[in-house]
Amino acid sequence: MSTSRHLQSNRTAVQKASLAVGAVFVLVGVLGFIPGITTDYGTLQFAGHESEAMLLGIFQVSVLHNIVHLLYGVGGIVLAKTVSAARTYLMLGGVTYLLLSLYGFLIGGGSAANFVPVNVADNWLHLGLGLGMAALALTLTPRTTKRADKAH
Repeated sequence: MSTSRHLQSNRTAVQKASLAVGAVFVLVGVLGFIPGITTDYGTLQFAGHESEAMLLGIFQVSVLHNIVHLLYGVGGIVLAKTVSAARTYLMLGGVTYLLLSLYGFLIGGGSAANFVPVNVADNWLHLGLGLGMAALALTLTPRTTKRADKAH
């Protein structure tokens, strides 16, 4: 059995989830830089609500938004190496996305504070991501790890 296959089979469900979520974020970050998949690509800005580029014609993106997706994805892949790190990635990522959705709903699309940028579709997606990532962290973490972490 190869080392990579051996490592893959020894991963827990929460580590696999962290790896999968990370891979999806990397994919989304890359897709945000591809004209056609990102509509109105010519309007892509580094940051700010002036960017009219839309991933899949739905989600407002900017260079900064795409870079954040790439970094978040790499983080999920790297942190999938241990149960504790994978759980932390998913839980903190979930909380971060819940806060980002709240922020997006409160500031409005045309605000100067909308520097990432986000639109209503992004806000709903971020809400779903936040709930989903937190749920993965809570439901997929082995019970023995939860008990051991409480003792420390």
